[in-house]
Parts: sequence; C-alpha cells; structure tokens
Amino acid sequence: MNRKLFVLSGALSMSLVLIAGCSTKNYVRNQTTPLVDKTNELDDLTAKNTRDIRDADARAQQGIQSVQAKAAEADQKALAAGKSADEAQGLANQASNRVTSLANTVANLDNYRPVVETSVHFGFDKAALTSKARQALDELSQDIPNTKHYIIVLDGNTDSTGPADYNYQLSQRRASAVIQYLAEKYDVPAHKIYVIGLGKDKPVAPNSSTAGRAKNRRVDVRLMTNIAENQTASNGGPSGGTQ
Repeated sequence: MNRKLFVLSGALSMSLVLIAGCSTKNYVRNQTTPLVDKTNELDDLTAKNTRDIRDADARAQQGIQSVQAKAAEADQKALAAGKSADEAQGLANQASNRVTSLANTVANLDNYRPVVETSVHFGFDKAALTSKARQALDELSQDIPNTKHYIIVLDGNTDSTGPADYNYQLSQRRASAVIQYLAEKYDVPAHKIYVIGLGKDKPVAPNSSTAGRAKNRRVDVRLMTNIAENQTASNGGPSGGTQ
C-alpha cells in the first residue's frame, strides 16, 4: 500500500513539474511574443525611415543640382547680356564718333574749294564700276599729287526705284566701290575720303524717265583743297602780292 502511494505521489509530482514547465513556457512565450512583434515593427519602421531619408536626400541633391545648373545658366546669360551691352555701347560710341567726325568735316567744308569734280555712273541696282567710271576716276586722280591738304568727298546717289532704306545702302556700296578703287590704284588714305550716302534724296534729273534715272545712279566725286592754307602759302612767298 505504501509502495502504491509512493508511486502515485511521484507521478503526481512529475505531472506538477510538467504542468509548471509548460506554464512557464507559455508565460514566457506570451510575454516575449509582443516584444518580438514590437521589435519587428520597429525594424520595419526604421527601414522605412531609412528609405524615406535616402529618397529625401536624393530629391534634395537633385534639387540642389537643378538650382546650381539654373544659377550657372543665369550667370552665363548675364555675362552674355553684359558682353552684348558692352558691344552695343562700343558700336554706339563708334557711330557717335563717326557722326561727330562727319559733322566736323561738313562744318569745315566751307574752308575747302573744289579742285576737280566728276560723276561716275552705275547700272540699275549695281555697285560695280564700269570702264567709263574707272576712266573718270583716273582723270580726277591725276590732280591728287599736285594738290596739298586735299580731301576727297563722295556723294553716293540712286534713283527713286525701290525702298528708301535699300537705296541708302546701295548709295553707300557705290561710294565704297569708288573708295576701294582710289585706295588700291592711287594709295589714297582712308582719312582723306569722306562719304555721304544720300540714296534718292539728291537727284540731278527727274526720275520719271529712264534717262533721268540713269543720271541719278551715280557717285559725285570732288577733290578739294583747304582755301585758307593755300592762300597763306601763295601770299607768304616772295612773289606774293598784287601785280
């Protein structure tokens, strides 16, 4: 009887141990599972935050690069605009200087007298010198070596056909052809030549006829000398005075 009680008591003890062990495991599992789940959740949240930070940084870098590129482009445009403004100012200054020089020359033309004059004519809408035009310039140029303190004044002209702006340009091209011929063949320096492009503003004949228009397609060439200096030279010599 005592033996049976002992066995029963041992079995009961083992059962209690097993039950206690199972209860402990369940308790530990019940306690740790939320922690594991929370840890996993935190890991997922950390990974998401890391991805978000990386994406935000990438977008920020792209934004910075875009701003820097636009700033560099704006700087280049500003430099180009400044350069264009400087060039425009330079051209304006050159034009102003030419206008001033021409105004001074025109104002001083009263101090010059013509030595010889000629007119060279051109074909319709042409700016090339004809053989007859070159001959007329050759005859005028024979007096250049004997003329002191000379200038050559060119008036470029056209007929009334075509727009006014185009005719002004055409009259300039015709005068330029004369300048090139005199410079190349007779070494006339540029500072001795003064050009006025008059377009159709100074006709010598009516533009209502073919013959009249042909006369107006011309460059008037005047070889001039300074009156005051020549008078001084002629009156200051030993033979000066009235005879």
